[in-house]
Amino acid sequence: MGTNNLQSCKRKKFLHGHGRQSSFIDDLGLDILVYEILIRLPAKGVGRSKCVCKEWLSVLSTRHFAMMHCRHISTSYNQKFIAIDSRLCSVFPLSCEDSGPLLNSRILLPFEAPWNKVNILTSFEGLLCVCFRNTGKLVIWNPLTHAFKEVSSSNSHGLYKPKSDAIGLYVDKTDDYKLLHIKRRRGRMWVHVYSSMFDSWHKITFANKLRCWRGKPIWSNGTFCKGVLYFLVNCFIENKGVMLFGFDVESERFRLKTFPRFPHAYYDGNLVVVHKELHVFVTHGLPNWTVDLWRMEGESWVKL
Repeated sequence: MGTNNLQSCKRKKFLHGHGRQSSFIDDLGLDILVYEILIRLPAKGVGRSKCVCKEWLSVLSTRHFAMMHCRHISTSYNQKFIAIDSRLCSVFPLSCEDSGPLLNSRILLPFEAPWNKVNILTSFEGLLCVCFRNTGKLVIWNPLTHAFKEVSSSNSHGLYKPKSDAIGLYVDKTDDYKLLHIKRRRGRMWVHVYSSMFDSWHKITFANKLRCWRGKPIWSNGTFCKGVLYFLVNCFIENKGVMLFGFDVESERFRLKTFPRFPHAYYDGNLVVVHKELHVFVTHGLPNWTVDLWRMEGESWVKL
C-alpha cells in the first residue's frame, strides 16, 4: 500500500473509528469530504458541521482546516468588502457578474475605539490589519469570527504612523500568520515582524545602503505572492521613479526587484495578485493618462 493510501486509511479510521458499518460517507473518503465539500461551506455552516460528531469537531477545529477554508473563501468569487460607516459595518458582496442590487449585511465592530478612527490598512486570506488613528495601535481582525488581536506592545512595536509607515500581512511555511511593519521616524528606518503563533515581535535587518527612505518616499502596503511580500516605493523626489522591493518571507531579506520603466516624467503603480501571479497597473502619461497592465514573469515584466 502506498504512503498516500496508508495515510488516507489512517485518517479515515480516525474520523470514523473501527468496526462501524460502511456508509456513504465512509465510501466517499476523508479527503473528498473535507477538501471538496466541507471546505466550501460558509463559516456558519462549518460551525454547524462541528456538531455532527466528535470526529468532525476534531477535524474541523484544526489549524490546517481553518487555513484551507480561509484560503478557499478568499480566492472564490464570493468575495466581500467592508465599509466602516458606524459601529455597525456594512459588508457588501463583490461580484462583477451580478448586475442586481448591491445587498449588504451588517457586523458590529468588536473594538472600543471610535468607528471614525478605525482604518483598514490591508487584508490577506480573510484577515484584516486595522489601525486606530487616535492611538496608532495595530490590530489583526477576522470579521467572520469577530476575533481580533491587538499586536501593539508596550515598547512601541506596532504603533503605526500614516504616510510614513507601511505594513504587510503574510503566512510562512510553518503556517504562521505574520505582520511586517516598516517604521520611519526622523530619517531612520526600522523593520519588525509580528508572529501570531508566538505573539511576539522581532527585528529585521534592512538594506540601509539603498537609502530609499530619504526624501520621504511613499511606500505602498505589502502585496503577498509566492512567498514574497512586495512593496512599491515612489521615489520621484529622489529622481528614481518607482522602485519595487521584495521581502522573502523565509530568508527575511529585502531585495530590489525590476520594475517597468517609462519615458514619462511621472508614473505610478498599484500591485494586485491575479490567478496567483503578481500584476501591476501602471498609470503614466500626464496629462493624458494611460493605464497598462503588466505581469511579472521570473525577474522581468510582460505587458498584457
